[in-house]
Amino acid sequence: MKRRGLTTLILLALALLLLVPSAGVFYTDWLWFQELGYDGVFLRTLNAQTMVFASTFAAVFLVLFFNLRMARRTFNRPHIVLGTNIDGRSIAIDGRRLTGLALPVAIVIAVLMAFSAARDWLMWLSYFNAAPFNQTDALFGRDVSFYVFKLPVLQAVRQMALITLGLSLVGSGLYYVLSGSFLIEARPNSFWPSLRLVPMARRHLGLLIAGIFGLVAWGAWQQVYATVIAASTATVTFGASYADTHARLPFLWVQLVVLAAGAVLAVLYGFTRRGWPLVLAVASYFIVSLAGGIYGTFVQRFVVEPSELDREGPYIEHNIEATRLAYGLNDVEERQISGDAELTAQDIISNAATIENVRLWDHQPLLQTFGQMQEIRTYYDFNSVDNDRYLINGKYRQIMLSARELNSDALQNRSFQTERLINTHGYGLTLGPVNQVTTEGQPVLFIRDMPPVSSVDLKVDQPSIYYGELSNDYVLVKTRQLEFHYPRAGDDNEMTTYDGTGGVPVGSLMRRLLFSIRFATTNILFTDQITAESRILFHRRVADRVRILAPFLTYDRDPYLVVADGRLFWIQDAYTTTANYPYATPIMRQGGPFNYIRNSVKVVVDAFHGSTSFYLAEPTDPLALTIANIFPGLLKPYADMPADLRAHVRYPEDIFQYQTAVYQTYHMTNPTVFFSKEDQWQIPTLDVDRSSVPMQPYYTIMRLPGEKQPEFIQMLPFTPRLKDNLSAWMVARSDPEHYGKLVVFQFPKQKLVFGPKQIAGLINQDQVISPQVTLWNQQGSQVIWGTLLVIPINESLLYVRPLYLRASEGRIPELKRVIVAYQSRIVMAETLTQALAQLFGSSIAAALAPDRLSGSGTPAPVAASPGGPAAAAAGPTVEPTMAALVAEMRAHWNRASEALRQGNLALYADEMKKAEAVLARMEKIRK
Repeated sequence: MKRRGLTTLILLALALLLLVPSAGVFYTDWLWFQELGYDGVFLRTLNAQTMVFASTFAAVFLVLFFNLRMARRTFNRPHIVLGTNIDGRSIAIDGRRLTGLALPVAIVIAVLMAFSAARDWLMWLSYFNAAPFNQTDALFGRDVSFYVFKLPVLQAVRQMALITLGLSLVGSGLYYVLSGSFLIEARPNSFWPSLRLVPMARRHLGLLIAGIFGLVAWGAWQQVYATVIAASTATVTFGASYADTHARLPFLWVQLVVLAAGAVLAVLYGFTRRGWPLVLAVASYFIVSLAGGIYGTFVQRFVVEPSELDREGPYIEHNIEATRLAYGLNDVEERQISGDAELTAQDIISNAATIENVRLWDHQPLLQTFGQMQEIRTYYDFNSVDNDRYLINGKYRQIMLSARELNSDALQNRSFQTERLINTHGYGLTLGPVNQVTTEGQPVLFIRDMPPVSSVDLKVDQPSIYYGELSNDYVLVKTRQLEFHYPRAGDDNEMTTYDGTGGVPVGSLMRRLLFSIRFATTNILFTDQITAESRILFHRRVADRVRILAPFLTYDRDPYLVVADGRLFWIQDAYTTTANYPYATPIMRQGGPFNYIRNSVKVVVDAFHGSTSFYLAEPTDPLALTIANIFPGLLKPYADMPADLRAHVRYPEDIFQYQTAVYQTYHMTNPTVFFSKEDQWQIPTLDVDRSSVPMQPYYTIMRLPGEKQPEFIQMLPFTPRLKDNLSAWMVARSDPEHYGKLVVFQFPKQKLVFGPKQIAGLINQDQVISPQVTLWNQQGSQVIWGTLLVIPINESLLYVRPLYLRASEGRIPELKRVIVAYQSRIVMAETLTQALAQLFGSSIAAALAPDRLSGSGTPAPVAASPGGPAAAAAGPTVEPTMAALVAEMRAHWNRASEALRQGNLALYADEMKKAEAVLARMEKIRK
């Protein structure tokens, strides 16, 4: 008796250890959702999980327990003899114990299956709240919503029912075996004995087998429709192919009929003494399945492959159309440009807005520079650099900015008071233009220091960052302890008290106890710093915050900081995705494949208050509309977003990368061209640290060919597969009037337009640049190559590549040179303006805004460029000097000689033609 009481006490203690922390987390999460105004989302989710769990548990338990209870009724012996041991004594089991297992076994299995089903709560809610796509699949004519919202539920129900009936069959069969309901009788004139079931067991098992046959038949019906969302047997397309449609689908229908007949035969087997109906049902199913596989392979091998294009042509069209639609590529605007137009100084000046926003600072060097110049204290970190555009002093400019966040891991004295009460937030940001540097090669900063100092008309009135990319630990605010705000000169610090609206009130004893349990600390409970007004801030990391609030969305990797109305906000892009879009080719990713994506939601997080708002940016997306139906009020109208924030919405990076990856193949809409892959594109690669790295999309401000105004875009070039010349470049437009529009500029296939890898090769081989880089690397410095940027100007291209230098004993990279390539001409200068002046004439320097400023922020004098004229403040256009033309002539001659040596006659002719043009310019100067 004492032992039983001790066991009960231990079990009770274990239950408390498991349940109390879970209950604490559950209740504090509820308080957090309530504080943010999303208690409806919390309750809706909880209600759905509870309903799915309860329904699944009830259904599985009732079926299992009913069948096991029926089977255990055949037990009429107190003991069941299983055999004998070594000394000949019988091994027996108490029959009552076996009969008592039915209830706990049914409960355990039902609980496990209910937990598994409850994880798919959103699938069930989507089933009942589905919004139509108003698009049909090409084979069956069903609305896409059937495949996205309905079919997954039907498949889940069938799978759950099949597992339940299968376990019922196994459990009931074991009961019948142990109870002696299987009779073994000798048959005259036969070596094999006869196995016979008692009538009740036979009927019971026959009905269970009939149910399993019925569920497998239902699965065959589902498989018919699943062919359009499954990998095809053909290698050229996704979804149902010719062999699937003409061979496997007919056999699936035959299989369905055979299985339905098998269910009838199983019932016949249960209610008669004949055994052949069951044998016939099983044999027929396997024969039809085997025949279907063989016939499908035969059709693929002997009917499709000899005339694959003719057979698969219609299905290739289905795949192309569906894939372009699923990834938002059906409305891509395609424009043709020549790519070889001759640029003049006037063309450069006319596109000053593009030139003045060329990004000369790469993210990583700039992040290191920000860290050295503006972290101020070791416990501050700049986590990432974001690209955006602002109206600065009335001018539309691209800028790069980074938040100065608190890194609690870097605190010198880490204690409860320093981590949770004093050092609670980051402070301010660093912001500057992408294209300007100081005379020391460092970035020009419009906003800097603490408190923030702004040299432009962009102000930051509330620089405190309580919610950010790094902030993940909890902190306590509005306590008796003043919070560290920012360091002053010397050893003095500015202190503050949080006056925002974020956080959960934690003043009561019960809440302090609950949060102590949640965060496994007694300090919250026993500290005397907490008052009735105190609040606890947790889930402060933006990425975690939005995922906890809306885990059913897919999020972009990088939230970005925005300065609006004097305050700091984070904008996080969110996507709706599915893997069930008919005929669309999927993309593999870490979280699982998908073949449909939309950037339907923009999330805004206030860096000070922590308020989080979800805005519906694409109101025609059925997945987003379904979420809106499930959670009324979660997705606010896009028009409700403040105008200052809407001006900084940008086309996100992740979806653009997915779209460009798909467009490499699916820009081909002709089935014949698609089949042969004769116009396959690829994303260019550049050699970085002895490995080829694909180019990444980048943001910039430019005036697109054919447009009148500069705009903020994201772009990426394409080259032909296994070749390095340029085929096209794609842009995603971000400004409000053109937001989300994708445009592709294609070059003529018969012309050679140098691609990024070819230009990078020419830069590395240049007789001026290569020795200089080698010399720098040998003088105790490290040369860091910047991103090679493709800058379209009218009908031609400029390539710009910044070059940074970092001293071996220092960590601050300096922008040392800018390399510009135009056609086959390459120049290197201290500034972009100087490089352009060498290429197109010094009048450019007077027309463009200075890109190198003195330490005080005033324009620095433009020094004379090697091999080129000095940039004049004003005056007439000056042509390149004779020395510069001679150097250019020599470069063309060397490349022509190299091309002739390699047998590249086309390049040889092109270089000789350019050499003749330079010679004509030289003669003009002599005259």
